[in-house]
Amino acid sequence: MRRKRRVRQLRDTDMTRWMIVIIAILTWGAGPLAHAQLTDLPVAKSFEADSKVAASKKIPILVLYTSPGCPFCERAKSDYLVPLMKDPAYKNKVIIREVDITSQTPLTLFNGSKSTGAEFAAQHKVAVVPTIKVINAKDTEIAAPIVGLLIPDFYFGYIDSAINGGLQKMRTQ
Repeated sequence: MRRKRRVRQLRDTDMTRWMIVIIAILTWGAGPLAHAQLTDLPVAKSFEADSKVAASKKIPILVLYTSPGCPFCERAKSDYLVPLMKDPAYKNKVIIREVDITSQTPLTLFNGSKSTGAEFAAQHKVAVVPTIKVINAKDTEIAAPIVGLLIPDFYFGYIDSAINGGLQKMRTQ
């Protein structure tokens, strides 16, 4: 009887070890995927379509200008804008888009013409990243731009103030 009990204990211990190994493998494998999802913002593809939504909801469009390899851009996205985008309180307050200032990917502008992220950034005189601009459905800035990461403790406040100022302008026009 003791022998059976001991065998059962060994099996339970082996099962526990295997479960730990499986969980570790799954967690390790999902780590990069989970991290990628945490820092992804919708990339601007069609400001023409976004402007229609913005006009119908009377909400501004927040554009984050970034460049590849910019650690401050990644921090602005992961620490501030992605959590803001996922916050239900902001769902009907703002449309958030990312524009890579070096991108040659096609981008539809507000008037339906074609451009690229690089051309769009140049038209908006963006040379420093990260830069945040809040614009209306007609591609007009409706809040002061936020250039650089500024003071991290107050950065969310700057973003929130720009969104609320833009929202107020959109709803009173």
